[in-house]
Amino acid sequence: MFGTENLWLFVLTGLVLNATPGVDMAYTATRTLQHGARGGVAAALGISAGCAVHAVAAALGLAALLAASAWAFEAIKWAGAAYLLWLALAMARTAASGSARDATEVRGGSSPVPTLQRIFLQGFLTNLLNPKVALFFLALLPQFIRADAGQKTLAFLFLGAVFIVNGTLFLLALVAVTQRLRRATAGAGDRLRRALNAAGAALFAGLAVRLALAER
Repeated sequence: MFGTENLWLFVLTGLVLNATPGVDMAYTATRTLQHGARGGVAAALGISAGCAVHAVAAALGLAALLAASAWAFEAIKWAGAAYLLWLALAMARTAASGSARDATEVRGGSSPVPTLQRIFLQGFLTNLLNPKVALFFLALLPQFIRADAGQKTLAFLFLGAVFIVNGTLFLLALVAVTQRLRRATAGAGDRLRRALNAAGAALFAGLAVRLALAER
């Protein structure tokens, strides 16, 4: 379809990659635990939107430019690492203060609960500011496009859409599972919320370091 081949293998590869622990899973699970299913869905959709930008960039050749330019890669990489570290520090502050407020909103006089739009935007940025996602599309998608395909750009977009749909469905399933865990621990109170924020802070700090150390 659209000049692609081995679509079943592409779908299987995407599912394996989606199930690999990383920023997307961590952010979605964290927001679900903090704000319930609606927060988790907003996070998942934001991540998928960021992934869509990378897919379009790969189709238009912008990912190739990122792969060729060391400066562009480093700039986006450090911006992404700094953003993840900011999220980690905010979570750590909430865990230390013992407040039940969302870690991304620890600012004087700010609203205790972030809007779904803010959760969506944060998920979007965690994906958009990761240059490894762009390089992933650039490396993976051509392997499933026939050499004689007449519309390679269309094939890129089609495979990108398939990957995004599958990834979104996986994250929504993760939200459902995490929501069950949230309900099961609903009576644990503030101590559990502090522990979740502390664990999230450590996880996002580690992911920030890993991204900062990433090579092209």
